[in-house]
Amino acid sequence: MARPRTPLLDRERIGATALQLLAEQGEFSVPQIARALGVQTGSLYHHVDGRAGVIELIRERVCSAIDGGALAAEPWDRALEAWARSYRAAFAAYPRAIPLLMTTPVRAPAVLAQYEQAVALLLGAGFRAEQVMPLLTGLENLVLGSALDLAAPETMWEPSPQTPLLAGALAAQGPGRAEAAFEVGLAAFLAYAAGSLRGEGESGGPTAPSG
Repeated sequence: MARPRTPLLDRERIGATALQLLAEQGEFSVPQIARALGVQTGSLYHHVDGRAGVIELIRERVCSAIDGGALAAEPWDRALEAWARSYRAAFAAYPRAIPLLMTTPVRAPAVLAQYEQAVALLLGAGFRAEQVMPLLTGLENLVLGSALDLAAPETMWEPSPQTPLLAGALAAQGPGRAEAAFEVGLAAFLAYAAGSLRGEGESGGPTAPSG
C-alpha cells in the first residue's frame, strides 16, 4: 500500500486537535486526541511527551498569536502595554485554555523565548533583577484574568433590594465592563511599574501623591 502524501500524524495536528477539544469541552485526553485523528493512542507518544507535551503544544499555538515584536518598541512602558494587549487578545480567543496553562510550568521554547525578551526589556529599562519577575507575573495575572472576564457575562452581579448602592453603581457603569476594568488595571500596573523604576515606595509600593 502506498504511503499517504500527507502524514496522518505530526505535532501540528496534535496541537490543533487538542486545542479544539479544549475549546469545545474545557478538557482533553490523549485517547480523545488519538480518536479524533484516527490513530492509535500509542502513536501520539512518538511525537509528544504524554499529556505534558500536548499541553506545551497548546501553549505554543495560543501564544503564537502574541505579538512578540511589540517588546522591541520604545519606550519600555509602551512596549509592555502593546505586548499586554496582544497577550490578552490571544488568550481571550481560548478562555478555556487559561486554567490549564496557568497551572502548568512553561516549557515551550517559543514561549520561553518571548519571556526572555520581556526580561531583557525590563532590565534594559533599568529595573533591578529582583523586580522583574514580580512585575511580569503581576502583568500576566492582570492579562489572563481580564481574558477570562471577556468570556463572562456582561452583568456579573444581581443586586437585591438590600444593595441599592451596588445597583446604582452597576447602572452608572455603562457597557463594556470588562474592557473598562482592563484599562483601569493596566494603567495602574504601568503607573506602579514606573514608580518602582524611579524608586518610589520601595518600602511597600508607590508613595502617595503630595498635596
